[in-house]
Amino acid sequence: MTTDWTVRAITRATLPVLLALTLVELLSGLVLGRFEATLLQYPTLLVLVPVTIGTAGNLGSVLASRLSSAFHLGTLEFGADDTLFGNALATVLLALTTFPLIGAGGWALAGVTSGTDLPLSTVLVVAVSSGAALAVLAVVVTFVATYAAYRLELDPDDVVIPVVTNTCDVLGVVVLFAVVQVVV
Repeated sequence: MTTDWTVRAITRATLPVLLALTLVELLSGLVLGRFEATLLQYPTLLVLVPVTIGTAGNLGSVLASRLSSAFHLGTLEFGADDTLFGNALATVLLALTTFPLIGAGGWALAGVTSGTDLPLSTVLVVAVSSGAALAVLAVVVTFVATYAAYRLELDPDDVVIPVVTNTCDVLGVVVLFAVVQVVV
């Protein structure tokens, strides 16, 4: 792995990634636009969109930071590794404890601002199901991005977190609306 920490080296490593991720974010906006009618019909879901996307990205970012630190410390091995498994499990468990609060909070906020249009149980099922799926996807994306950075001899601190947060933005929109299509 390179240890060149100059602005030029970091820019050379991150600029192509950031340009590609800009296109990924455009896809997220296009997907979100396709579900505009559903969001207008159920304002509670509108409240869930930014929180779900942000939380999925945050879960992936925390995992990416932990894996990057383990990588730099030399304690991370790709394969059957307790560090990988423990961090993946912690990420999923954190999602399973956070997303019920997000669902209840989104339902309460929608009730205060526009009136509840969906029962609390439905909102909780949507929030927890999408949160669990996003946690698993965030783990996979983070593992793949960290491994790719390692194989390409890039510093994971420079590329993994932007890749994970942007990918989780798109996945957040897609997963949320896939769950909505099934549940609502």
